[in-house]
Amino acid sequence: MSGKPDRAVVRDALGVGVAVGLSGFAFGVTSAGSGLTVAQTCALSLLVFTGASQFALVGAVAAGGNPLTAAAGAFFLGVRNAFYGLRLSQLLALPRALRPLAAHWVIDETTAVTLAQPGRRAARIGFGVTGLTLYVLWNLTTLLGALGAEAIGDTDAWGLDAAGPAVFLALLAPMLRTATERATAGLAVLLGLGLLPVLPAGVPVLVAALAAPAVLWARGRARGARPDDPKECR
Repeated sequence: MSGKPDRAVVRDALGVGVAVGLSGFAFGVTSAGSGLTVAQTCALSLLVFTGASQFALVGAVAAGGNPLTAAAGAFFLGVRNAFYGLRLSQLLALPRALRPLAAHWVIDETTAVTLAQPGRRAARIGFGVTGLTLYVLWNLTTLLGALGAEAIGDTDAWGLDAAGPAVFLALLAPMLRTATERATAGLAVLLGLGLLPVLPAGVPVLVAALAAPAVLWARGRARGARPDDPKECR
């Protein structure tokens, strides 16, 4: 099978990087509207650089949650990137000197683009172009969003407090392709929303993370009782 042309890899990577990078504006607005300064908001994008964790952190802070609880929730959402890294380290086989930089770019989007490539050369190009494009645009639009939020004042009055969750859901929805994934997402939503009125801010996110092992356990029990469903084994 012939390899994928470099131009096609770059085109696909740029498409993902630009599309997702522009949503950093929503994070900047949400973060500044939650009470964080422009410098704090930009530091999160520069140093954390994983959208779901960033939105979870500022959302918990905005709701009056303990900063440590908010940070814990963001941390557990970001743990998945470590598992991505285990797979990508073998696929990319980058020189040791580049690994610290590459590790900072291991997120959902770079992983998806990299794994879609047919060979190591294409995987490296896809990872590099997606990571660089997304990192630059995410941080630039974060700054613009934070400055814009300060200029317009109360973001709640404009309904901009909903921008972050809306962007996150838009990115998540296309990834839910199997019944197991949809069940996990649905249970996580039920846990998060159901516990929101009774638990401190940030804690419902931690509890919602239990949806994954719960669904996997239920799936294991079901598979033990009947033959494997080929639709689930993907």
